[in-house]
Amino acid sequence: MTGSMQNWPLLVWKLIDHAAATAPRQEIVTQSVEGNLHRTNWSEVRMRAKKVAQALDRFGIQRGDRVGTLAWNTYRHVECWYGISGAGAVAHTINPRLFEDQIVYIINHAQDRILFFDLTFMDLVTRIAPRLTGVERFIVMTDRAHMITAPAEFECYEDLLAEQDDTFPWVELEETEPAGLCYTSGTTGNPKGVLYSHRSNVLHSFAATQAAVFGLSARSVVMPIVPMFHANAWAIPYAAALAGAKLVLGGPHHDAVTLQRLIVEEQVSITAAVPTVWLAMLQHLTETRTDLGALQRVIIGGAAAPQSMIKAFEDDFGVEVMHAWGLTELSPLGATATLSAEAAKLPRQQQLDVKSRQGRPLFGIEMKVVDENGRELPRDGHSAGILKVRGPWVVAQYFGGGEGTILDEGGWFDTGDIATLDSESCMQITDRSKDVIKSGGEWISSVELENAAVACPGIAEAAVIGIPHPRWGERPLLVLVRKPDSTVAAAEVREHLAGQIAKWWMPDDIAFVSDIPHTATGKILKTELRKQFSDYCSVAR
Repeated sequence: MTGSMQNWPLLVWKLIDHAAATAPRQEIVTQSVEGNLHRTNWSEVRMRAKKVAQALDRFGIQRGDRVGTLAWNTYRHVECWYGISGAGAVAHTINPRLFEDQIVYIINHAQDRILFFDLTFMDLVTRIAPRLTGVERFIVMTDRAHMITAPAEFECYEDLLAEQDDTFPWVELEETEPAGLCYTSGTTGNPKGVLYSHRSNVLHSFAATQAAVFGLSARSVVMPIVPMFHANAWAIPYAAALAGAKLVLGGPHHDAVTLQRLIVEEQVSITAAVPTVWLAMLQHLTETRTDLGALQRVIIGGAAAPQSMIKAFEDDFGVEVMHAWGLTELSPLGATATLSAEAAKLPRQQQLDVKSRQGRPLFGIEMKVVDENGRELPRDGHSAGILKVRGPWVVAQYFGGGEGTILDEGGWFDTGDIATLDSESCMQITDRSKDVIKSGGEWISSVELENAAVACPGIAEAAVIGIPHPRWGERPLLVLVRKPDSTVAAAEVREHLAGQIAKWWMPDDIAFVSDIPHTATGKILKTELRKQFSDYCSVAR
């Protein structure tokens, strides 16, 4: 026996159909690559996405073929996203911040047949084009007026769309067929591809619109600062279509001046980015004595947000901060740090402690913490172990299958994070498994040390790595970047840390540097820090 309901496949293109039908005039605003502020709406974007799909069909693109995009958050990128998956192909978003060799590897490994790219990357694509073995056509996402310096073999996006009409029927697919592809920006080895299905993307979009996540509605104005090539911009361009929300896109502009102007002028209510973006924004707001207009909620993910950052947004600017946690392998959302009914009654400082965690799993994500032998640890908020997850938008295997089986016998995926879970399943990351510091047989959380240090007046950014120690095995080295014009010294930092951390966590050494290296997605690149301090020997104590 089966249920008596219709079998309605969950397909990505149904999201934009819904947006065009229920919010046709809802704006999509882009600070474009060409420099102008461009305005369109869901109805027009759907029409143009159909033209993208028709062009791909005429090029001979088949179901499951990969089509690459090397582009910023723009209306044209959204058109390509929906048009590619609507043609039955796979939208492969490529991170342009990776090294050239990695970009070439990713495009060739994915076997992309078409490459759409922004003007910003004209020189990059011109250099690597001869090395892209499977790419048949190169399409510049601009108009004819800006194609002056393009090589003859590069095609103009607007010319291509002008040759199509909007009558192309979306390709009917099984919901389990692939819709998108994103490669991890891992710091070791080659990037690995995560192939999202239509079903996983749509289910993930439903989860993202919840009040406990982005809280989107038709009245929302949402601006994803996190790029579309970074784990699908955390699903915001999908979720915005589902909700019929206004979408504001910054294009290649990630500076605080431009972002603050867009937030205020477009009356953005919800936005999302990694902590480095918000560090710059808070500094800009302080220096210019400006505000964030109608902004209601900031979503911070990609790395742990220091409690001082959460406090500054909420107390100084009246903007709610929500921690979001996830991975490329989780599409990417797995948990958000919202206050439960009980937590909402706690004193302010205890609420901040809760909001500093990574939060409770969304419906659709199951979590557990295990020890090195795979035994599940108690949910007591203290027992730290390996965080494992499973759910309908969690990866089952990497694209190409080169990594072999990545799930355990129970279907659990090892996130690579060390974490605790409390009695309400509220999760706190204490470290990455490869970054945790083991001193005298005990773990020291680099994440907690970093968050405590960055709250010290005069400190802009902090990173902690383990340094070999003759007695304890490892000890923490605290690497700091001062704020402009700051003269804060190591002794002041130690004084600030005293009482906030266990005495044996206190770093033996503190090093001040001009900048800390980051990955292509804004995370601290600790592999480079370890190389930089490879000859550094911790003080013997």
